[in-house]
Amino acid sequence: MAVRPAYFRDVSDSQWNDWKWQQANRIRHLDVLERVLVLTEDERQAVVQASAKFAMAITPYYASLMDAEDPTCPVRRQAVPVMAELEVAASELEDPLAEDSHMPVPNLTHRYPDRALLYATHNCPVYCRHCNRKRKVGDPTSAPKRDELTEAIDYVRRTPAIRDVLVSGGDPLTMADQRLVAVLSDLRSIPHLEIIRIATRNPVTLPMRITPELTAQLQKFHPLFVNTHFNHEKECTEEAGRALTTLADAGCVVGNQMVLLKGVNDDPHMVRRMNQWLLKHRCRPYYIFQCDSVEGASHFRTPVESGVNIIKALRGWTSGLAVPHYVVDLPNGGGKVPVQPMYLTSHDGTQMKFVNYAGEAYTYEEGAASPAES
Repeated sequence: MAVRPAYFRDVSDSQWNDWKWQQANRIRHLDVLERVLVLTEDERQAVVQASAKFAMAITPYYASLMDAEDPTCPVRRQAVPVMAELEVAASELEDPLAEDSHMPVPNLTHRYPDRALLYATHNCPVYCRHCNRKRKVGDPTSAPKRDELTEAIDYVRRTPAIRDVLVSGGDPLTMADQRLVAVLSDLRSIPHLEIIRIATRNPVTLPMRITPELTAQLQKFHPLFVNTHFNHEKECTEEAGRALTTLADAGCVVGNQMVLLKGVNDDPHMVRRMNQWLLKHRCRPYYIFQCDSVEGASHFRTPVESGVNIIKALRGWTSGLAVPHYVVDLPNGGGKVPVQPMYLTSHDGTQMKFVNYAGEAYTYEEGAASPAES
């Protein structure tokens, strides 16, 4: 159970557990943040300077997970600006995945052959400092208009190759139930659309959003896949676990997409514990993403080898269900490519040599091809 900061201790339980109250009372300004955390001078300057470029917003609930006196707290590092965000490396891009250049109509990216990405909103409960959509998220002037969403859904309707749509943003669960249901209803009415996915960090940053009223509506749109974004075991609270199991009880297939962040989750043992907790709450670890080359994120990026070492620490040491795909989402729209440890050490004709998860050497003999295969 999260412990409320003193600043919020007079808030009633009914308010604290109301997702709309949490949204309305997000920490957005320095004077409030200083009452919740003991800020460093770097953080204090960044709240003013970096927030001018990319807004700050933190739900009271998510703030309650932070160590008030430790600036290296992994939850705090994800949500509180630092001056390093203003340092933009030559390799960093405003739109690192070239989503906008694969946009046939506003607010819809169609890069892969059979699936598309629909931007339903540019609002989030918490604006993650590593966000790869800083150019859109938190900017009210870039929010999708109703007619633009209609145009995007019409594009899906007239493009039969699309069988899978990911509803993202921003975070679509910041929308009111009625508006979210309208979007999902329009999508589910498309005969060739088989799968709808929702990308949301609400189970992490605003778990009280997962209400019985919401899940009763979501049940109408199966098969519905919900991908969330736990990055550290400090986020694995009783409230978060309840949100995950509520989604699973409603028939949603729930997965987690972790972004690999230096100093936050580049500890393989922590990732193993977190993934085991996720499985216990019926959330399948799906992806580990290498941090994208978005502007101002250099201080978060790890060597790719760090991600490979995490997979090594998972494969064989815990259930395969707890081993996600580690991928690099290539710059300029190249798409996701998996990166794996090398277990095959040599291949000489039909003889293959491997090392297993424990580093032990084994030989595997491939059978000769049958005449039918030759």
